[in-house]
Amino acid sequence: MGQATGLYHAGSRTLQDRLGVRDLADHVGRSVGEGIRSVAAAFLELQPQLVLGAADPASGEVWASTVTGTPGFVRATGPRRISVAGGPPPTDPLATALATPGTPVGTIALDPRTRRRMRLDGRLSAAPRGFAVEADRVFANCPKYLQRRETYETVSGRLPGPPRRGTGLTPEQAGFVAAADTFFLASVREGGADASHRGGNPGFVRVPAPGELAWRDYPGNAMFLSLGNLEADPRAGLLFLDWATGRTLQLTGEARTEFGPGGERTVRFTVARSVDTPAALPLRWSAPEYSPANPDRDR
Repeated sequence: MGQATGLYHAGSRTLQDRLGVRDLADHVGRSVGEGIRSVAAAFLELQPQLVLGAADPASGEVWASTVTGTPGFVRATGPRRISVAGGPPPTDPLATALATPGTPVGTIALDPRTRRRMRLDGRLSAAPRGFAVEADRVFANCPKYLQRRETYETVSGRLPGPPRRGTGLTPEQAGFVAAADTFFLASVREGGADASHRGGNPGFVRVPAPGELAWRDYPGNAMFLSLGNLEADPRAGLLFLDWATGRTLQLTGEARTEFGPGGERTVRFTVARSVDTPAALPLRWSAPEYSPANPDRDR
């Protein structure tokens, strides 16, 4: 089985077996490695943004966050190590975790210009002018459900506003979520963390109640890394971005998967806390071209 043997824990295996895709998952899992190949290193150095997922060491809450910089601020500095210049502001809910060596962290570098993404999970270590991640596993994902955005610019003078904290979603925040075409999901497993991407046409995330979100889990690579984590540990973090204004909405809570006919899956997320930061990011991206893989309608 190679890498696939140690890649999946009981949560992922439970879902793979329930849906009859264990053999496919083992096949796909052979593409997961521990090292950073030259093409992956080159990809990282072109990115102006990196998304991270981890658990706060004090509260245990799981959050997704993001850092930005001039391309080259993320770079491979060894066969299994990336360094990141800078970091989140002190007000970010992951600021403490990202300053604590040994913290398990998941990262995803996503390039909307090319519909490419790369995931690297590992543990934090110290680095000059920022932090580093010592990789446990590195792999790429297919471009499914990833919206294309042709260009971006860095808006000079854009400064973050004060974070607004809450325990649910306001009506305006619910509308922001319902209009999103992309979000990022942080989850944890024993000794590890993961950050992944979810995308669809606007409306693919529903807000049935002020403290609840729901979305269909579209067919993917059959690995069930994120949902496998949630099967074993429901703690999760969500990150929504405004790709034009730089606003971020970070949510922490718990997520569970419900199964319907034919293996259809719906994930329901209960919000425990929220952090809403205006103009948190200096990037302004062009309007999206929606992925041809996106289902036309969500139920």
